[in-house]
Amino acid sequence: MSYVSSEAVPGAAAGSRPLIKGLFVATCLLSIVSWYTTQQGMALYLSSWFAVLASLGIQTALVLVAWLIGFTPGGRRALLIVVYAMTAAVSIAFSYVSLYNWFWARARPAAVQRRLYDTLQEAAGQAQGQLAAALAEAQKHALALEEMTAAEKSHGWISRAQDADPYLARIREAVAREAQSYDAGYREGSGQGLRYTAFERYARLARQSIAQMETAQRGLADFRGQVKPLDRTEKQLRAFRQASDAVPWVEVEAALHGGRIERPAAPAYADYVDQTVSGQEDLLLAFEELVSAPTGRHLFAFALAAFIDVIVFLVAYASGPYFFGSSEQRWLAGSAALDGRQEQVFVRDFLRKLGPGPGGAASVVAADLSPGEKQLCVLLAAKGQAAAIEQEGRRMYLLGETIHQTLLEMLSAPSLPLRASTERVPSEA
Repeated sequence: MSYVSSEAVPGAAAGSRPLIKGLFVATCLLSIVSWYTTQQGMALYLSSWFAVLASLGIQTALVLVAWLIGFTPGGRRALLIVVYAMTAAVSIAFSYVSLYNWFWARARPAAVQRRLYDTLQEAAGQAQGQLAAALAEAQKHALALEEMTAAEKSHGWISRAQDADPYLARIREAVAREAQSYDAGYREGSGQGLRYTAFERYARLARQSIAQMETAQRGLADFRGQVKPLDRTEKQLRAFRQASDAVPWVEVEAALHGGRIERPAAPAYADYVDQTVSGQEDLLLAFEELVSAPTGRHLFAFALAAFIDVIVFLVAYASGPYFFGSSEQRWLAGSAALDGRQEQVFVRDFLRKLGPGPGGAASVVAADLSPGEKQLCVLLAAKGQAAAIEQEGRRMYLLGETIHQTLLEMLSAPSLPLRASTERVPSEA
């Protein structure tokens, strides 16, 4: 004859009670950790008292719901799981923000500053490259204008010649248009005339542009040499803007034959914030970075926050049924209450009525049972942990090995009522 195994684990009644209490203590300790991290995360968004009360309510609900899931049957368990999942999501979210800020409090500003340093160095390098190309062309233009000035003085008619260089061609055209406005008395030819003066003026302007570009180039070089990777974001941006604003971009574009060049723009401060001003900004940044560009720190903080609540659930789920009693223990308590006796006294009296049955299984005659014992046997038979048989015209119950073992283990640590009852038995005899 086969029997369905009981929910109770052999040895879990009295012998494992200290272990069960240890699991309960572990649940409480982990809950305190989870409560603290949740409270710290909520404190970034709510006032201190609201954060304490809200986090305390959330963590209490997590532990109690996890315990209830352990010994709640059927459809109600699914509802409790949904409640736990929603509550845990809130707890994990705020715990993640708290842990992330704790891990990232010192590292984040340095990382932001280094990232900004790399961006600014790249932009300054790009500007230096453009300046170097413009300087090379501007020096060619200045030399050509000096030669054109000398040629105008010696030969004349320079403004009427064509030039392959767009910059020099525009100057020739400008001098020619300027000459058309001269009075007829200023004839074109060699010597120090008005055309010679115009070419000389453009040569001086070219040299001034070269001087401005050289100054800007030195400013960019000084910026790249003086700025440090761990300088504050505001300091780095201010130094870059000063160096970038000193670049004569109009002259650079003119020297590069008027083509539109891409000027390196200063990054926006909001993209490189190295110091937040409020807890709400910390909360938004934590989730924004987790979604947009998660790093190892983001994932570790989120995993740790989730791990704490998952462990709380598993420990509470495992210890709850044992701490509050297994199903068999609750059946026994109810049956004992029906007879008006203490639980261990009820179990002792019930065991005294057991005897060997078919196949060596423990058996009891139904006629000898009290009302509470009858209810227990009927329930055990319905659960498959006992079997009802007819033998020699008597109705008997055969108990399964597991439930028989559980009943005996319940008496391994006698309670005060059991000891008092045992002491009275010899005197009454």
